[in-house]
Amino acid sequence: MDQAVTIKAKLLNIDDQTTHAFIKTMTAYRDACNFVSQYVFDHDFEFRFSQLNQALYHDLRDLFGLKSQMAQSVIRNVVARYKTIKTQLKQTPFRYNTGEKDAQGHAIWSRIPRDLTWLWRPVKFKRLQLDLQRNRDWSYLNTSSQLSLNTLMGRKKVDFVCKNFDQYLDASRWKFGSIKLLQFKNNWYIHLSATMSLPEYELKQTQHIVGIDRGLRFLAACYDEQGQTLLCSGQKVLRTRRKYKKLRAQLQAKDTKSAKRRLKKIGQRENRFISDVNHRLTKTLVDHYGPNTIFALEDLTNVRFATEKAAKKRRYEMVSWTFYQFEQFLAYKANLNSSTVVKVSPRFTSQRCPKCGRIRKENRNHELHLYICDECGYKSNDDRLAAMNIQFLGEQYHKGVKIPKFTKLRSAEQTWQVNGYRQLSDDAASEAEVARRYNRYLVKIDESCKP
Repeated sequence: MDQAVTIKAKLLNIDDQTTHAFIKTMTAYRDACNFVSQYVFDHDFEFRFSQLNQALYHDLRDLFGLKSQMAQSVIRNVVARYKTIKTQLKQTPFRYNTGEKDAQGHAIWSRIPRDLTWLWRPVKFKRLQLDLQRNRDWSYLNTSSQLSLNTLMGRKKVDFVCKNFDQYLDASRWKFGSIKLLQFKNNWYIHLSATMSLPEYELKQTQHIVGIDRGLRFLAACYDEQGQTLLCSGQKVLRTRRKYKKLRAQLQAKDTKSAKRRLKKIGQRENRFISDVNHRLTKTLVDHYGPNTIFALEDLTNVRFATEKAAKKRRYEMVSWTFYQFEQFLAYKANLNSSTVVKVSPRFTSQRCPKCGRIRKENRNHELHLYICDECGYKSNDDRLAAMNIQFLGEQYHKGVKIPKFTKLRSAEQTWQVNGYRQLSDDAASEAEVARRYNRYLVKIDESCKP
C-alpha cells in the first residue's frame, strides 16, 4: 500500500527577477489549462491522455510557449480536475421532493444521478499555479540544500524552509513526486508530494478497537475496547467560528472599501483554523491509542444534515464542519502509524442501547444530550453512546463481518405473532407482560451483530 503525503514549504529570498519568472510561467500554465479545459468540454469530455496529447501538444507549445514536460502536466492537471468533479457529481445526485408522502407521513424524495453533462460551462482555472515534475522540472540540490525550479526563463535556485524535511530525504522510504508552486499574498510556497510504501494492515495485528463519533458539541467522542471514553470538546471551536461569522456579516453589511479590504485580509483564515484543529485532533488520537489500532468511523457519504429543524443561528455550524477532512487526516496518520480506519453504517448508532440492544428513537433526548433506555434503564451521554455502538461495529469488522450494521425489524408484528403471542396465549400471561415482550420484538439486530 502506498501512502502519499503533502509537504508544505515556504520559499525564501525570492528576488524580483525570480518573481517575474514565476508569475510569467504560472500565467502561461493557467491559460493553457483553460485552453485544454475548453477542448475537453467541447469534445464530450475526452479523457484519454494519448488522444489529448496528440491533439493539443503542439498547440500548447506554440501558443503558450510551454516546455515539453509542462505541456504534459497541463493535460494531466485538467483531466484530474474533471475526474474529481465527475466523482463529486456522482456522490451528490440531484434530489427533489415528489410531493408524495410515505406511510409515516414523511415526504418522499427522488434522486437523479448526475454526471459531467450537467456542467453548463467548462471548468475555469483562476488561481495562478504551476505543476513541476520530479527530475525534469525540479530537483533538490544536496550540496546547497536548495530547490532548482524550471521556468520559461530558465531554472531558478531558491532557498526554502520546512520543518523536519530531512526525514523525507531517505530514498529507501520516501519517493518524491511533483511540486505545485503557489503564491499567497506576497509569499511563495510549494506543495511537494511524497509517497511511502507501507505493508497492508492485517486484522490479526490489532491491539485496540476505537469507535469515534464525530459532532459539533464534541468534535470526537471516542470509546475503546477497555471501556474507556475520551471526549474532545468543540465549544471553543464553535465560539471561534461564530466570531468569524459575525465579523463577516458586519463587514458585508457596511459594504465600504475599508470593509472589503478587511474581508480580503481575513481571506481563508477560518478554513486554515479548521484544518489546524483537525490536524491536531487526529494527531492526538493516533498518538494516544498507539499503533495496531482500528479506528471505526461512521460512513457519512450522502448523509444530509437537515437544517429545517435547527435554529437559524446554528445552521451554519451544522452544514459547514469538515467531517470528511477529519476522516482523511485520521486515515493517513493512522496508516503511517501501523493502524487503519474503517467505515461502518451510521444507521441507529445513536438510537441503540449498547446493553440490551433496544433501538428506539424516542429514547434519545437531544436537549439534555442524554439517552435513557426504556427497556433496561441504561443511561449515557448520547455522543458517548454513539461511540460505543460504533466501537461494537468495529469489533464485528475485526471478527470478519464485511459490512457490520444494525437493522430494525420490518415485520415486527408477524415475528411477534409467531414467537411471542402464541406462547403467551398458552401461558395466559398478563397484559403487561404481553406488552413488554411485544416491545422486545420491535427491534432485531443482524445475526452477525448480536452482542
